[in-house]
Amino acid sequence: MWQENNNSYGASSSHNPYYAQSPPANTPLQFYNAGSDQSQFYPGSRSSLEGNVGAQGSMSQPSVQPGYGGNIAQPAGGWWTAFGTGGFEGEPPLLEELGINFSHIRAKSLTVLNPLQRIDEHIMDDADLAGPLLFFFWFATFLLFSGKPQFGYIYGVGLLGSASIYTLLNLMSEQGIDAYRVASVLGYCLLPMVGVGALSVMVTLNGTIGYILSILSIIWCTYAASGIFVAVLRMSDQRLLVAYPIGLLYGCFALLSVFNVGSGSLDDGRVGRRG
Repeated sequence: MWQENNNSYGASSSHNPYYAQSPPANTPLQFYNAGSDQSQFYPGSRSSLEGNVGAQGSMSQPSVQPGYGGNIAQPAGGWWTAFGTGGFEGEPPLLEELGINFSHIRAKSLTVLNPLQRIDEHIMDDADLAGPLLFFFWFATFLLFSGKPQFGYIYGVGLLGSASIYTLLNLMSEQGIDAYRVASVLGYCLLPMVGVGALSVMVTLNGTIGYILSILSIIWCTYAASGIFVAVLRMSDQRLLVAYPIGLLYGCFALLSVFNVGSGSLDDGRVGRRG
């Protein structure tokens, strides 16, 4: 009876399509392939995401080529391109990002050197400090070559004078002006004084010629600076009032270019001690 039941169980299992038959004895064990059978019982499964398992247990995934919607631009060249002047397409130049424009510096310098021409009221819309700082540095360097190291005095007088002129102009004008443009105008108008400082390297200014050149440079700088301020702020009726404090400021720079402030006081102190 047990044999009959066993035979009937075997017969039922052999005729049942849902029972897998036992593999032969010499056939190596293989893993279940879900790609073909699972699609029959689970119609909603995605066969493209299933992997194929081989006899040795290695799984091979279908090759999928990813697609991207854009192109990533890589700069051509090696590491040395970081030290070059080129950049990405459409990127502004480095000097423009730093606010240094040599064409504007040249135009403002020519306006100062020719103060008799008509001054555009929009000349200081693009105010910068690159030119003024350069002129201040040249002026101090020329005085250093002539034996008068006045770096501290020049920058101190320039800072104090710019703050004073800024206060006076805002009290006198209706429009007003910012300190950045005031410092820019005063720095550009120092250019004639820079020429006097360059002459001090070859000629001693502590004499008649030096006094005349210093007075002419003060008048030149004052006339140019007051003309720019009057044109920008539309204060044509108050030009003399604007020119007076500016002339005092450039007079201080002229005194620094003619006389040696630091060494003179030291020499007087040494003579007094010896006496």
